[in-house]
Amino acid sequence: MEALTKDLWVYIETAEDGSAKNVGLELLGQGRILADKQGGALVALVIGCNVQAAAEAAAAYGADKVIVIDHEVYKDYTTDAYADAFVKVIEKYGPTSVLIGATNNGRDLGPRVSCRLGTGLTADCTGLDIDEETGNVAWTRPAFGGNLMATIQCPDHRPQMGTVRPGVFKKAAQPDTGRSAEVIREDITFPADQIRTRILEIIKGEGETAVDLEGAEIIVSGGRGVGGPEGFELLQGLADLLGATIGASRAAVDSGWISHGHQVGQTGKTVAPRLYIACGISGAIQHLAGMSGSDYVVAINRDPEAPIFEVADYGIVGNLKEVVPIMIEEIKKLKA
Repeated sequence: MEALTKDLWVYIETAEDGSAKNVGLELLGQGRILADKQGGALVALVIGCNVQAAAEAAAAYGADKVIVIDHEVYKDYTTDAYADAFVKVIEKYGPTSVLIGATNNGRDLGPRVSCRLGTGLTADCTGLDIDEETGNVAWTRPAFGGNLMATIQCPDHRPQMGTVRPGVFKKAAQPDTGRSAEVIREDITFPADQIRTRILEIIKGEGETAVDLEGAEIIVSGGRGVGGPEGFELLQGLADLLGATIGASRAAVDSGWISHGHQVGQTGKTVAPRLYIACGISGAIQHLAGMSGSDYVVAINRDPEAPIFEVADYGIVGNLKEVVPIMIEEIKKLKA
């Protein structure tokens, strides 16, 4: 389809209570930069039921306009209803670019919408920019198993669409609650009897309730070097003192030492905490892709040549089973 505006849209995914999920608010920050470069407005699209809180949050986090589709039929996410609403508003307003969080729902919704619109979709992006020569969005994502980063453009079709990993960009520290945005309410519904799937029950996986890596301010993460499940018990003691969340590398998860909900990296979660403490993690590129947005990185590893030290702000060469207990004792002294 042809773009009718230079606007950039960000899809604001909503929670059960109608509030905005973090991933959409995170994308508004980078969306602001891209929209300014494109010369268009930053537009938030909110779909759900009783989503006034999400619309207000989108305005507070920088949206110029908020398009709201609010109806009982959107209470639970369904591919049929959400894709239909998404396509209808895109065809009506014609944005040039659309950002969607690479959540379970976003990864389902993005391909369906892009296919119906006859445009491309770059999935699982970890970087966004505008190409100065062409004016196209430059979508950066891991390729070949995370061994290199590819930058992709969609020059011939609009809108340009991509899904972006949660945690890649940080949402603004403080929302501007006094900020206002133009709110456009679209009266779009979808026949309930045409929805081909329905949710019977939501079953959370083991540990999912307690693990919020994307929202964590401090993460203590363990890799193959922890040696086994007992190594994570040691890290838990450090995490408890710091008010941190436990993370893990793929090697530790594949070994069965900790559940997949804790995994950071290419095949896990992308995180951007204020402090990331990597214990016994060598620093494979697949893992680095998931934690490179951390403000400060502390690495503990016996191998002085480990790649993790290349990205660490502070490095400790030593056995984590000797280093971590010392750290715990020193932190206890400081707290006392």
